Amino acid sequence: MRILHFVTGGFSGATQVAIDLCLAARRTPGTQVLLVLRRKRNTSAERVQALRDQGLDVRVVSNWLHVLTVRELRRIIREWRPDAVFAHGFSDHIWGRQAAVAEGVPRIFHVEHNSRERYTPRRLQQALALAPATQASIGVSEGVRAALIERGFPPERCIAILNGIALEKFPDSLIPTDWQQREPAILMAARFARQKDHATLIRALAILKTQGLQPTLYLAGGGSARLRKQAEHLTHTLGLDDQVHFLGNVDNLPQRLARVQVCVLSTHWEGLGLSMMEGMAAGCACIGSRVVGLQEVIEDTADGLLVPHQDAPALAQALQQLLTHPQQAAQLGAQARRTALARYGREQMGQRYQALLEAPLLPTMAAPKR
Repeated sequence: MRILHFVTGGFSGATQVAIDLCLAARRTPGTQVLLVLRRKRNTSAERVQALRDQGLDVRVVSNWLHVLTVRELRRIIREWRPDAVFAHGFSDHIWGRQAAVAEGVPRIFHVEHNSRERYTPRRLQQALALAPATQASIGVSEGVRAALIERGFPPERCIAILNGIALEKFPDSLIPTDWQQREPAILMAARFARQKDHATLIRALAILKTQGLQPTLYLAGGGSARLRKQAEHLTHTLGLDDQVHFLGNVDNLPQRLARVQVCVLSTHWEGLGLSMMEGMAAGCACIGSRVVGLQEVIEDTADGLLVPHQDAPALAQALQQLLTHPQQAAQLGAQARRTALARYGREQMGQRYQALLEAPLLPTMAAPKR
């Protein structure tokens, strides 16, 4: 079987999931995989080559005009002749499925990676028009599946498959045996984007400072330079320059997570929250915003803490609780790791995607021509 994954070249969570699925599929005998990226500003030649060095066949299409994206992708499909196309993320799933439908690909899948996307009436109309030719619309959590149904996608073809992470990056040897070996610090791994809520975390840190607690905060991730500057300005205004460290993109995130006590994902909305899963796998005491997606990852007070969305005092209270009660924090971290190892491996994710490819073809109708 020949499988093509089409996704943004922005190296978001959706990109990483598509990469992981490609790597997993390559281990299936008789399977060939092609990864096609839609060029973005940070689709550097170095990043693409790094994927090729992992053994992946990678192509890049333009992002100038959607019609050109579809035209270039159609050419690739016509030459490579995939049996299945997975089109990931908004709005790439529209352009990917348009190309796949036009070239008569028998198995077409739509993968939705977030509970909130910027669907205009026009974009939603385009997406729904492709539903009759789509085998399944896959939400990366039950919350995302529910959002798909609310938007009008056929409920009988909307399913949930939880994203997974590379658990092999978090071996037992990486995890400190003594909680006190971890720095009493906080790490949030998230790109700077409208979706992420760095500001609430920075404000929570300022509240802790008034209470006599001054933990270090590490912010890992790239993204929007403008939004990073806003976060840096807020940090300076609140007098937190000595506490907050902006790391940019890091290539040793598992090691960094294993060295700190607390992992936070402060966010406005999520599909599922891969960075939270990674914090759990590293055995951190984890805190997440109580939003769709994260509510499925963390069971409040069992393997982490959930706090109300955009509530700096509540986040400060949760941080104070974990930083001043190390025994409770260690217990939450240990249970978080057990949960991650049992539920969030990319092997489980790959098996469910493979089952879709082995299932009988559902009847489809050709989507209307554009």
